[in-house]
Amino acid sequence: MNCIFTEPMRLKSMLFFLIYLVSCSLLFSQTEEQLVIGQQPVYKVSRAGGAITVDGRMDEASWANAEVRSLDYFYRGDRPVEKQQTRFRMLWDDENLYLFYQCEDTSLTARETKFDARPYLDDCAEFFCVPVPDSLYMHFGFEINITKAAYDYIVLWKYYNNRTVFIRGYNPVYQVEVTYDGTINDDSDKDKMWQMEFAIPFTAFSDFHFFSRPKAGVRWAFQAVRQDRNLVEDRFRSTSTLFPIYDIRKDVHQPSRFGLLEFTDN
Repeated sequence: MNCIFTEPMRLKSMLFFLIYLVSCSLLFSQTEEQLVIGQQPVYKVSRAGGAITVDGRMDEASWANAEVRSLDYFYRGDRPVEKQQTRFRMLWDDENLYLFYQCEDTSLTARETKFDARPYLDDCAEFFCVPVPDSLYMHFGFEINITKAAYDYIVLWKYYNNRTVFIRGYNPVYQVEVTYDGTINDDSDKDKMWQMEFAIPFTAFSDFHFFSRPKAGVRWAFQAVRQDRNLVEDRFRSTSTLFPIYDIRKDVHQPSRFGLLEFTDN
């Protein structure tokens, strides 16, 4: 059964427009090296050739046409990282952006059960995106662990006194489903993998998609992240990303290092 996250009330379009203006005004204040707009790595998002059922499986023929990328940049703060493979795919149609994570995992772990809490401490898929690719200080975030505990938000990066603000009142409507091979929260056995599939409606981007409407050739900025917690009692976890970040000690929310997704009709 699909897991659907509801939005009890939509934030006003004017609020997001003001956020956009603020983020653009901060663009030139960044001191660290940043990717040059228009020169970031590009992921080509193929158009789905038919309906996609969000079930944590890639049964539809359209997924065979999706570009496959691996999350090859690994980070862990306390010791050498265990590099378990993650493959990432995206598709789109007139209504939705579809994501698919395939993750090798020898120890399936998920302790968080609350909404808008800390699923990022578990085995977790994360997706950061902004339809305005030169708005480097604002993005939308989606984080889901393998038991489908969700945390979604709007990020204002380094908004005040170099501190990042997370707007938790952003509660969009989207779908996610998980499949896995193994047992969750049991360190006594060896697991194999988990998969997570998203369908994020373009309307979930709270009218920002009107600035850059999805169509062939349009580019948005994004980052794909996986959190990998391999022991139930280990408070640390490994992090892998599609695009490299500056320093894991600063967290993964570094939008000046995002890549680009480009919608195609292929």
